[in-house]
Amino acid sequence: MKNLGIKVALFINYFVFAILLNSVGIVIKQAIDNYEVLETRASALEAFKDLPIAIVSFLVASFLPKIGYKKSMLFALLLVFFGCFYMYYGNSFASTKVLFLTIGIAFALIKVSVYSMIGLLTKSTKEHSSFMSIIEGFFMIGIASAYFIFPAFFDNKNPNAWLNVYLFLAGLIALSFFILLFSKINVKPEISNKTITQDFMGMIKLIISPLVIFFVLSAFLFVMVEQGIMTWLPTFNKKVLSLSDSLSVQMASILAISLAVGRLLAGMIVKRISWLVITTICIIISMIIVVAILPNIFELKTTEITSVTKITFAGFIFPIIGLFIAPIYPLINSVVLSALPKQLHSAMTGLIVIFSALGGTFGSRIIGYLFEHIGGHKAFYFMLIPMTILIISLIMLNKTIRKHEVIC
Repeated sequence: MKNLGIKVALFINYFVFAILLNSVGIVIKQAIDNYEVLETRASALEAFKDLPIAIVSFLVASFLPKIGYKKSMLFALLLVFFGCFYMYYGNSFASTKVLFLTIGIAFALIKVSVYSMIGLLTKSTKEHSSFMSIIEGFFMIGIASAYFIFPAFFDNKNPNAWLNVYLFLAGLIALSFFILLFSKINVKPEISNKTITQDFMGMIKLIISPLVIFFVLSAFLFVMVEQGIMTWLPTFNKKVLSLSDSLSVQMASILAISLAVGRLLAGMIVKRISWLVITTICIIISMIIVVAILPNIFELKTTEITSVTKITFAGFIFPIIGLFIAPIYPLINSVVLSALPKQLHSAMTGLIVIFSALGGTFGSRIIGYLFEHIGGHKAFYFMLIPMTILIISLIMLNKTIRKHEVIC
């Protein structure tokens, strides 16, 4: 397979950051338990992760091709390597903020580099959509792994034992660093002759395009839904379903596994069915799951559940929503990037990362607030609002893409 080495490197880097980036839900639960912070305050960790992603993407995305994608990814891995050690030795809520700050900065560089390189490694719109869905599916496998890696270090007798996971992750990051270091990139990005200032202003001008306006709205709404559910599912499992620490995290893996399967399937299905049809059907089914399942879950004072066999049926079904929301993000990213010239992919990816990060922050903060004030069993009903608006936004995005193709 052509460019196999660099493709493997991209998969591994994305896998590592999937574990780090989406451990925020697990760390929020640990912060509430170990550092005795309230839900609203703990939800600030999402902002410490997402806002650096947005800011760094905004500042560097337009001229990252001139810096070099490989150098950017190597620096990102090095930065988060030290972040893991700081978390291990810091062992405080303040150190969790520093950890996610480094993760956010690093992931901005990783995601812009990976998304931009997908355009260089593929030759057609369908190939782009397929590869995008597969790599995002692999990302979700990394997230699912986190739900088993972290509990493996939990110890009821030692509340600090879970910090050992960061030594393990530092080793995984070091491995990823050396694999990337010795990987050869046989494709070159299209580098503009413009100055850094001109490249930056070019990214700003993209925002006023109707194509980009409807896209960023769609990306914002989707990530609000996905991150809101993903971040708070471990806490939901513990506080609403009364699962034990380890079981509450492990059961959240059902969502990640569902997301992974959904994106891998989307990579195959999109070759035969319109992306708009797939995403619209998926959102409608997701809304049905929320309306049908949540009324059957009640916040009761029960004894702690430590066995999978005692978990309510709804506890297994609700995370399956991931199977249906999964295809949306990679498909809308792919159709928009495919509609733009390759020299704009880095700048456009910057916008993707920025508004995804903002959507994730808003989603997590809102759900955190609702958890604290109205209860976990009611908080997820909020997701019906962005889901409804998302359907309208995707329809408008499809119309805009068609007009853009006619003009081009």
